[in-house]
Amino acid sequence: MKKSLFISCFAVLTLSVHAQTMTWVSSTESETWKQSTVKLQRKALVTPSLEVKGTESIVTFKAWGTCFNELGWDALNLLPEEKKEAVLKGLFSTDGDLRFSMGRIPMNANDYARDWYSCDEVDGDFQLAYFNIDRDKTTLIPFIKSALKQNPGMTFWISPWSPPSWMKINHYYSVVSNAQYNKLPKASDIALFEGGTKKDESVYPKQLAVNDYFIQDPRYLKTYANYFCKFISAYKEQGISITKAMFQNEPFSYTAYPGCAWTPEGIIRFNTEYLAPALKKQHPDVDLYFGTLNTNRFDFVDQVLSNAQMAQVVKGVTFQWEGGQILSRIRAKYPQLKFMQSESECGWGSFDWKSAEHTFGLMNHYLGNGCEEYIFWNCILSDNGTSSWGWKQNALIRVDSKTKTATLTPEYFAAKHYSHFLTPGSHILAYRGEQTDQLPILVAQTPLGNYVVIAGNFSEKQRTMTVKLANNYLNATLQPHSMNTFQLQK
Repeated sequence: MKKSLFISCFAVLTLSVHAQTMTWVSSTESETWKQSTVKLQRKALVTPSLEVKGTESIVTFKAWGTCFNELGWDALNLLPEEKKEAVLKGLFSTDGDLRFSMGRIPMNANDYARDWYSCDEVDGDFQLAYFNIDRDKTTLIPFIKSALKQNPGMTFWISPWSPPSWMKINHYYSVVSNAQYNKLPKASDIALFEGGTKKDESVYPKQLAVNDYFIQDPRYLKTYANYFCKFISAYKEQGISITKAMFQNEPFSYTAYPGCAWTPEGIIRFNTEYLAPALKKQHPDVDLYFGTLNTNRFDFVDQVLSNAQMAQVVKGVTFQWEGGQILSRIRAKYPQLKFMQSESECGWGSFDWKSAEHTFGLMNHYLGNGCEEYIFWNCILSDNGTSSWGWKQNALIRVDSKTKTATLTPEYFAAKHYSHFLTPGSHILAYRGEQTDQLPILVAQTPLGNYVVIAGNFSEKQRTMTVKLANNYLNATLQPHSMNTFQLQK
């Protein structure tokens, strides 16, 4: 009797495992967020692209987020109040679409500010007597507080695009001149490479600056470190707590919009001798990260990170754009550090499906290579997504300024295929990049123990995909140019 009961129970257990069902959400350009189900099988249809046992661990994921920009606030305020609230809920609510819980705050103007400004443009104000965040109180802070109403548990970090102009060797907010978009004299460009070699005209040059654009006088360096601290304090007074600080956005972008070029020596000097000590004294709860890095020059980044003083003060490293190309090498050499993707690539204002596929692949790459957080750039823009300096970029939500309506762009759904399912605390177990056959796959397990499989098929034909989950197989035929998420309820 006992033997037969054991056999019966075993049979029921086997049937139960065999019959487990995964929800399947699929998006194509013609049909987004199509929901269905698929049953796990005991056999593979094709050779598994990935196999997981549930014990693997690349990284424990912490947060999805976005940057708060002035032009985003302007776009949001074009909408009627009811639609504005719906957009904010979709972006930030814990039960919304994207569930962003982290915000990036630009310190001073960035390229999606209305125009250039800083918190202190008074030349020679080493005491920062004229420091203020009055501009932010009219734009960024209301934007951030609108998000906090949806998710009071949000965290925030800061980075400048440019220091106050009087702290720079060219006394101007940009790095290079551009007759169409700024008033910097062409002759000032000599400081970048000192004319020693032919100038590389690309925004992200292989050749790197020979000069620090921030003045390396101790008075300026000390004042700038205190400037960071005053900014953090001023935001705290507004009820916005900042948990991370980074010394510079893209120190290797030589742009016509706000920016600042740095050398390895200048980076080490400012971070170790000035910024880290100031934070430790005035804001010990704020972590210093080395970022945001946009260069694929491993030697350059390694030179900074291998410095003994930097190793003592930096908690993590953040990558974006070309920086993602060296993420795996840097993580392998510096496994003690934390890693973040700090700005998802913004495209060129096409708002098309191809851009969504690219963003989908970026999330696969950065999470699969150990990033704990992923930050999107503009969550909302109007019309063509044009910056104050003429660059058209994509956004997750696009507002028509004439009709006062909002459209969820293809990249919104790319983000949702990840962020809607991968909650904070999810374990990234395994991933497969898209480089070889346009079939990126990522497998994770949520804090509740639910398996999540996220897969894209970016080829021109249907693809049969098999993923082994413990002793079972997920077999699915993916449509061409599709984004897919599968979730197993434990």
